[in-house]
Amino acid sequence: MARYRYKYNPSRLVYEKVPYTFKDYAGWTLKVLGFVALIAVVSILTFDQFFESPKLLDAERENRFLKAQVEDLNQELNQMSVVLDDLAERDDDIYRNIFGAAPYPEHLRKPGVGGADRFKSYEGYDNSKLIIEAQKKVSELQRQLVSQSKSFEELFKLAKSKSEMLSSIPAIQPVRNEDLKRVASGYGWRIDPIYKVRKMHWGMDFTAPIGTEIFATGDGVVVRVERKQSGYGKNVVIKHGFGYETLYGHMSQIMVKEGQKVKRGEVIGLIGNTGKSVGPHLHYEVIKDGEKVNPAYFYFNDLSPEQYEAMLEQSNAANQSFD
Repeated sequence: MARYRYKYNPSRLVYEKVPYTFKDYAGWTLKVLGFVALIAVVSILTFDQFFESPKLLDAERENRFLKAQVEDLNQELNQMSVVLDDLAERDDDIYRNIFGAAPYPEHLRKPGVGGADRFKSYEGYDNSKLIIEAQKKVSELQRQLVSQSKSFEELFKLAKSKSEMLSSIPAIQPVRNEDLKRVASGYGWRIDPIYKVRKMHWGMDFTAPIGTEIFATGDGVVVRVERKQSGYGKNVVIKHGFGYETLYGHMSQIMVKEGQKVKRGEVIGLIGNTGKSVGPHLHYEVIKDGEKVNPAYFYFNDLSPEQYEAMLEQSNAANQSFD
């Protein structure tokens, strides 16, 4: 900056050299500082408006990750709830029915939920709704698991007192079927392979080569041996007691006789293609208290839950029976 400035003197009609004072320097300095401060403030505001700090970016990234984790957790809890509901259904409709026990009380299976204040501490955040939803599902599953475990304790006590009944219940598949590929058609409405009309198929069809061994699915007494040219062809009926009977149809060879006592897993005949049949297979039925029921409900001795689901899917996929 120059040390002097020029100022017009109207009385002398000339420009005179006037030195800068401290006040001039101070004013100029304040102006420069003010301008710099203004630029700094505008720059900071602009940066905050259009750019995010690394810490903020990290926080937002972590927030998105946690939100995704909670959403995944909710999905897994939904799947667990479906599995637990399936267990409860099988408990009431299969296991308790087998033991002649009444269904587990609904108010005990699904006890009430506590007040909404339990989740008040989770409110007021961006993802409060997701977190509260997950917590509610966890609480619900915890209550249902406790109730289901109590139901299974009752069933265990019934099982211990009914060992004879357990050995008599038709609880295995009637043919070797480790890979589940022999299930050809399940229980339900199917197309008749000969008449091509929809008919109720009262059992399950297992395909296998002629001569494949057929096993008694529970302890019992052979009450019927038939060798017919139609219907179930060569077939056997076993009475297991406790209201249970099983039928094995279309055999090529019968290896038991009426009145004979058999044990679960004992060979009673060989697969064939006799009677009304369009290919070598075994037609297998379970009768409970005079009513034909789905045999798939009774394979709990030799199938894991995963195999059970696969077997049901395969048996339901077929729209035509073999008989």
